[in-house]
Amino acid sequence: MAHPGDVSALAALLDRGALAAGTIRAVIGKTEGNGGLNDFTRGYFAQSLLHLLACATDEAAEALAARIPCMLSGGTEGVLSPHYMVFAAEPGEGPEGLAIGTAFGPPVAPGDVGNDAQIARVAEATRAAMADAGIDDPGAVALVQVKSPAGGPGLLLRSVAAGAMGAALALGDVPAGAAREAALLADLSLFSSRVSASAGVEVARDEVVVLGTARGWSPGLSIAVRPLADALDLAAVQSAFRAAGLAADPDVPPGQRARIRAVLAKGEPDRSLLVRGQRHTMLGDTDLDAQRHLRGALGAVIASVAGDGRVFVSGGAAHQGPPGGGLVAVIAAGSGEEA
Repeated sequence: MAHPGDVSALAALLDRGALAAGTIRAVIGKTEGNGGLNDFTRGYFAQSLLHLLACATDEAAEALAARIPCMLSGGTEGVLSPHYMVFAAEPGEGPEGLAIGTAFGPPVAPGDVGNDAQIARVAEATRAAMADAGIDDPGAVALVQVKSPAGGPGLLLRSVAAGAMGAALALGDVPAGAAREAALLADLSLFSSRVSASAGVEVARDEVVVLGTARGWSPGLSIAVRPLADALDLAAVQSAFRAAGLAADPDVPPGQRARIRAVLAKGEPDRSLLVRGQRHTMLGDTDLDAQRHLRGALGAVIASVAGDGRVFVSGGAAHQGPPGGGLVAVIAAGSGEEA
């Protein structure tokens, strides 16, 4: 991306017929803003994307926004590169393959986030997205991506936490009796290593994308997800790439990098103020937000393995992976599908 509204790469695919606009199911991306409430790069990209797709499909932008999740995370600190991932699905049959399902919750009243109502909304939307993907068994879900309204000053991280808790509840990774408002940002022993959540001012309702394995989907793509013990967990990052069918000793060789379709991660500065016994200062820096520190550090670790800065790294990982850690997901094509 040359700038936050740059959708020229997608436009080129549509123009030459390599991708049909009607097959697009979701878009997930990183923009170069600060990732906060005043990050308008996300809205700029969404506006550009919807304009492009409206021209390509003759659908109104509002109708497209109501059925295609556009999940954006601001902040491309360090070596991270602004980019976006387009998830498309065409009719087809297969014994089993990577499946995608999407769902939207109802419109959210201003400030109605970070509470039991949001947990319930996201849990319901996650179940609906699973059904849309044809996934009956929660164990077949590899990753749930959630985007929720930010809710206003002081509520963004609570909205992220509630989104994560709702998805974790739907997957059965957190028991129903424990998935409560009082636990948000408080009981970090409650988490799912299969949920990535974020929040922003550019969305008005909870959006959910489910990725997993289901019958009836064509083979060819694989996804691997690993929990991160901390921001230095290189071994877990390498394990995710290897599980997706790529060599990572220590990094993915140049000849295999074209098979990487997407890399997504969540991370969180450890509240203990320690990383492997040594003090970190991410949470005490008044010049740079802690999540920006985290994105730059974790992004470098993952990008060094991928050999590519186009890595989706999002901070604010409460209830997403182990406390002080997070998760990493890799989607890759099979060896015969490098293009």
